[in-house]
Amino acid sequence: MLLDVQDLAVSFVQGRHARRALDGVSFAVERGRTLGIVGESGCGKSLTALSIMRLLPMPPARVDGGKILFGANGRTRDLLELPPSGPEIRAVRGREIAMIFQEPMTALNPVYTIGEQIGEALTTHEGLSRREAHERAVALLHDVGIPSPEERARQYPHELSGGMRQRATIAIALACGPAVLIADEPTTA
Repeated sequence: MLLDVQDLAVSFVQGRHARRALDGVSFAVERGRTLGIVGESGCGKSLTALSIMRLLPMPPARVDGGKILFGANGRTRDLLELPPSGPEIRAVRGREIAMIFQEPMTALNPVYTIGEQIGEALTTHEGLSRREAHERAVALLHDVGIPSPEERARQYPHELSGGMRQRATIAIALACGPAVLIADEPTTA
């Protein structure tokens, strides 16, 4: 099993009170398979994705139980046992598990060019030089259907249309060839 979420429970704490937001979420994804999680707005789809990525805002979020077993590269580990900001989870994020966020303007950094943002994942996780990362970033922008990818790589997020920004976030997520790709709200914008 590539990803196995077992009885995931997450609460939000406010003062002495806690509200359960996820309770007993379980599912599994095998390599090469696609899983769609469907539910009404506010039911916890995005919260589940953020839990897998270990990107919950802590506090006020608190993981109350469960396991997130991730098996890649010949070993299985419980992602919930990794510190949410430690080097082990940072090595997993982007490299082995990537996420396409729903709103590209909150996912993209306004002070870096699109090429720099794609390149950061490649230099960090793949050890590419800045030049190699730039060339790969241009190729990824081309692959996701952005016209004039060399020019777009030198532009900042505010200089791209909403659709191009969304494609740029897809290019970032695909940059390192992750084993798991999470798309938050893929049927909306």
